[in-house]
Amino acid sequence: MNNPPEPIAPKPWFVYLVRAANGALYCGISNDPQRRFAMHQSGKGARFFLSSPAVALVYTEACASKSEALRQERLIKKLKKSAKECLARAYQPD
Repeated sequence: MNNPPEPIAPKPWFVYLVRAANGALYCGISNDPQRRFAMHQSGKGARFFLSSPAVALVYTEACASKSEALRQERLIKKLKKSAKECLARAYQPD
């Protein structure tokens, strides 16, 4: 008997924080935060990094969908810088 194919799990989306050379934190979303960080470093990412280059990916958080990642990004962007720094300090990469 033929079994139906297993449903393919959607690729997760991530919210991430990148530290700029001047100490600022940039928040964004991507389905591949390492690739997106490399784009930021190469100057092909956000205009945010034109004045101060990206130096470190300091936080990532997996989300089930793009819409969930966008909601989480909005919440993080509303945080005070001190709260964002706490996220970055507490982050333990896999």
